Amino acid sequence: MRRRVGSGGFATVWLAYDEQLDSPVAVKVLADNWTEDLQVRRRFLEEGRYLRRVDSPHVVRVYDAGELDDGRPYLVMSYADQGTLADRLEVEGLTARQALEVVRQVGLGLQALHDLDILHRDVKPANVLFRTTRGGHAGPAPSAPPAPPVGPDPHLSADAWADRCGFHQPAGETRGPADATAASGDVQALLGDLGLGKALDVSSRLTMVAGTPSYVAPEQARAEAPDARADQYSLGALAYLLLTGRPAHAHTSLQAAAHPDDPAPLSTEERPFPPEVDAVVRRALAVDRDERWPDVTAFVAALSAALDPLVGRQGSTGSISRPWLPLDPELTQPGARPSVHQPSGELPEPSPPARTARPTRRRRVAGALVGAAAGVLALGAGALAGYAWVDGRAPERLTVSDATGRLAVEVPAGWDAAEADEPWAGPAGDASYDALSVGTDASWTDPDSDGEGVFLGLMAGDALPTLMPGHAECESPQEPVTSTVDGRPTRTVVHTGCPGGVTVERVVRVAVNRLLWVQVRSDTTAEAYRVLDSVRTYGL
Repeated sequence: MRRRVGSGGFATVWLAYDEQLDSPVAVKVLADNWTEDLQVRRRFLEEGRYLRRVDSPHVVRVYDAGELDDGRPYLVMSYADQGTLADRLEVEGLTARQALEVVRQVGLGLQALHDLDILHRDVKPANVLFRTTRGGHAGPAPSAPPAPPVGPDPHLSADAWADRCGFHQPAGETRGPADATAASGDVQALLGDLGLGKALDVSSRLTMVAGTPSYVAPEQARAEAPDARADQYSLGALAYLLLTGRPAHAHTSLQAAAHPDDPAPLSTEERPFPPEVDAVVRRALAVDRDERWPDVTAFVAALSAALDPLVGRQGSTGSISRPWLPLDPELTQPGARPSVHQPSGELPEPSPPARTARPTRRRRVAGALVGAAAGVLALGAGALAGYAWVDGRAPERLTVSDATGRLAVEVPAGWDAAEADEPWAGPAGDASYDALSVGTDASWTDPDSDGEGVFLGLMAGDALPTLMPGHAECESPQEPVTSTVDGRPTRTVVHTGCPGGVTVERVVRVAVNRLLWVQVRSDTTAEAYRVLDSVRTYGL
């Protein structure tokens, strides 16, 4: 065992080296607080059984399974040394060719699952993993250089068309040989985290609602019996995101996902697409599943044909990109984070912890992948409006944690002007709990302040509060939303028209008899959700 690379509501993932396989592997261990929960334990082991049945280079493999001395089950799985698609999108977007290749490879993985009557049910960027396929890891030989691209307009070269569509990488960057510190080889996509996966015959008898709001099929959000077309819908939402740089839907609840509006047209003036591309993706996103493509393979084939004028008649290279992370990076993926979720009622306004001379721990992130090199556990879900695309870089951000190391959050540079991490008494004032406050100034929590910041505070409790904090300084709150994500009950309420923009309150059950209260104030909803989704807890 080398180190921990990720942890979530149900499990922790460790990087290990398998001497028999002569390869790094990911070891996924059920969290100790769920060991006695038979339903969670069964779901954990089901993932291993489903994955063992699949033989595809685009689905995470399970090599072994067992049980620790303390009774916790574990799975030995493929290690994704290049992190997740969500990690990659935090730094830069993909070219049209790369986007198509990701969709193609994820589609191959989904079709392999469907051929064995297995649903994934949670296709999203955080569950698309990347690994190198040769060099540091065994993999196929490199493909021959592709033929020169053919542009869609006889008067425009492919490069000129790509420039017009904004598909080239930022100026000054190249995608030549990987630098000396990067992993050698090509990058391949594979599907991970079948924690929500179900056999089709079982799914037909279940009504459990699962999935991520911005990607889940409407029938799945309505707790109807899903089939393979639900995964196709999620792949269509992923394709829309990768091609346009924006999500097809920005749902924050399964209730909203159950009755989606039509997505905006794929093509824009800044990023034009042929109407055929829009039609292909829109069919995959049809609310009525009978109107979708017959299967994932048909959808991917149609998308490839529609995008052919843009990407050239070169066929698939089998690689998405050169590796962008070191082969054995020192970064580790932080622990569990609450997802974009739900609101409700009237806790008292949090009193931020007193300012302290004890230094909070900070890590600067300047265009780097935070928590990259994840194994096979993808953490949380949320709105993707904050991603940077090929025409720009992500702004500098800071990861700040409290002195105990139990709470951490990633914030924009400048939000660390006022920090405090003294324990707080909680709403009931009955005990002392870990807390962290970070903001643009010391008065950011004042009702009339236009400052920005985030407060995190642990408190006692098993049940989510029926009432969430009110904000008289704001125009009106949105409807509270309650759901369960990654096994964590969550409630969120968004207040708009506030002096500084928006205020978002969230309460998450992070452990037995422990709740986490989070408040974010930001000038935009997108930034507020980005901060919310970066929250991590450790050792709870």
